[in-house]
Amino acid sequence: MQVDAHHHLWDLKEVDYPWLNARGQKRFFGDPTPIQRDYPVSEFRADAVPHGFEASVHIQVGARDPMQEARWVQSVADSNPFWPAAQVAYCDLAGEGVEANLAALLKIPTVKGVRQIVGRSRVEDAATGTNLLLEDPKFSEGLKQAAAAGFSFDLQLIPELMHKAADVLAKIEELPVALCHCGSPSDWTASGLRSWMLSLRHLAALPQVHCKLSGLGMFRKGWSADDIRPIVETCLELFGSNRCMFGSNFPVDSLRSSYETIVSAYREIIPSEDCEAVFGGNAVRFYRI
Repeated sequence: MQVDAHHHLWDLKEVDYPWLNARGQKRFFGDPTPIQRDYPVSEFRADAVPHGFEASVHIQVGARDPMQEARWVQSVADSNPFWPAAQVAYCDLAGEGVEANLAALLKIPTVKGVRQIVGRSRVEDAATGTNLLLEDPKFSEGLKQAAAAGFSFDLQLIPELMHKAADVLAKIEELPVALCHCGSPSDWTASGLRSWMLSLRHLAALPQVHCKLSGLGMFRKGWSADDIRPIVETCLELFGSNRCMFGSNFPVDSLRSSYETIVSAYREIIPSEDCEAVFGGNAVRFYRI
């Protein structure tokens, strides 16, 4: 089964997404104006199915009411089996009522993991304070509670925080972790990629951490397979093909590329003998599909 392990859906009439409704505000991935519209499962399937995908994993995407988003995604899955086959919902692991929120998410069948972004660009962090989460003992305790509830954790951060994240996660060996977007290597210069690789080693050394080959198109307009090749090959080398998963990051990556461009680039880079695992098998196992 081929699985797109990282994508988003939204219906602006059903769920409120403040960032999608904030017109004229650029994000770290550029101007979101073209995607500030509904992106339904029918459109996503039209993008993914022609390339052999049979199932997907939906990732939370900044809803004002995260529980409402999770329930809406479940309703989509109920009407479209395997689309998504699993979802990763938001939970504030450093906030109040973590146990109750996790218990509520357990009642939603497709929820297999949680995500709380722990590292943003400097500009966005100035508004959110996200980058201090790894210093918060309440967050570490929340990760332990997520693991105890049987959830995985999707880790999104910037390279500068990977060493600290590894220190935190090394103490929670029972928590399966999926690193989003290869750790967000936004600096593609030789020195930038070397710094990213040295930081990535700390997370790759932890057996419970998997790596999503996703989201790289956010960082450069007009990118090519050769541009992302050193990133993808480094991830495959450090994590092994048994701990890497493909994700389109659609529709966000549609700002830079077509679905076909993304899939073709990864299939050009990933060795043929590893494609079955990277394009589906690992996601099926990790997200218990």
